[in-house]
This record gives sequence, C-alpha cells and structure tokens, in this order.
Amino acid sequence: MSLPKKMDRQTAKEIRSILAKMNITQSKIKINLENETIQVEDDYSIDDILESAGVLTPEQAKQLTEDVKKMREDEWN
Repeated sequence: MSLPKKMDRQTAKEIRSILAKMNITQSKIKINLENETIQVEDDYSIDDILESAGVLTPEQAKQLTEDVKKMREDEWN
C-alpha cells in the first residue's frame, strides 16, 4: 500500500472543480489513469463506526458520524 501524498491547496481546489463537473462530490476517490476510471469510496459508514467503537446509542453514533464528517471536511480545507 502506498502512502498518501499531500498536495497544495490550489491543486486540490482544481481537482475538486474537475470532479464537481462530473457530479463527484465525495471526499475519497481512487483515480486509475491507466484504465481512465474514478472509483468513489465511502468516507465512512455507520457500520464501520459501530464496529470499531463498540456498542453506541443512536445519539452517540450520530454524534460520532458528525464528528468524523467534520474532521474529513476540515482535511480538505
């Protein structure tokens, strides 16, 4: 598995703009230039969160989901 590489803010903005034109708004994608494909990945799923966090109440699960979403959005900005 390769390590992620940091890109500058302007490059990220330009890539987001290109993806938005393709109606791709998810924050995690894989681009395969050889096959000329884009694979959208789930940012997170409630099942993954519950499995890793143990048993949570619905309110705790909702709060955890919101926190993860905010953290991921902050990473893009």
